[in-house]
Amino acid sequence: MSVLRTIESKLESLFEGLFGRAFRTNVQPVELARKLVKEMDDHRSVSVSRVYVPNEYTIYLSPADLEQFSSFEDSLREELQDYLAEHARRERFVLLTPPQVKLESDADLEVGVFGIATRLVRGPGTTAPEGAPAEQPAPGATMVYKAVAPPEVAAVPADEVRHGGVLTIAGQRHELDGERAVLGRSKDCDIQVSDPNVSRRHAEVRREGNSYTLIDLDSTNGVEVDGKRVKRLELHDGSRFTIGSTEIVFSEEIT
Repeated sequence: MSVLRTIESKLESLFEGLFGRAFRTNVQPVELARKLVKEMDDHRSVSVSRVYVPNEYTIYLSPADLEQFSSFEDSLREELQDYLAEHARRERFVLLTPPQVKLESDADLEVGVFGIATRLVRGPGTTAPEGAPAEQPAPGATMVYKAVAPPEVAAVPADEVRHGGVLTIAGQRHELDGERAVLGRSKDCDIQVSDPNVSRRHAEVRREGNSYTLIDLDSTNGVEVDGKRVKRLELHDGSRFTIGSTEIVFSEEIT
């Protein structure tokens, strides 16, 4: 199971263990985590060689939604911060300081509606790297979201749980829906990689049950892992490989 999914499970158990199904229409911790990641992705700042993202996130909640978290607010903030830090690590984003999450009450918000404002700040007494964006004096525009009540689903036996695969290329997610997916420069490929060093049909991802394997299709520049060429690669959550000059990250998700 991926680190992000592990944190999501902890958020779910933290909340459900205390309240069960009593707050189905209220804001859910996992929903906050996923929207925080969306805000991180949406506020990227690209320098010459790095991608910087905000490190301060303020969540605005209705008084009733904030009250439901009162008994475990510190734990919730820590888990949300861990979730953001792990996402930044996996995407190789740069944070000027570890991410900080704040929870604030806003009487203008209805139950189940929340807002997120981001800011890029420098740590006290620290010097930002050359090329880093300027510190923001105040948070940016607040994005408002509405909570969606999760559907009721029947429990699935462990041996029937399916693991979905995702390839992240230049910040874009590509879900592996079928049994095979061809990667290459050609528009006819299942996943097109716009890189002149990539062959028209460069490699293929094959799925067998819950396992994924990458196979080089006799490409010109091959597939590299840690600088070494490979013809075949068993993919696991967090696997990284390079085709041409493009690095690709594989991740697993429970479906």
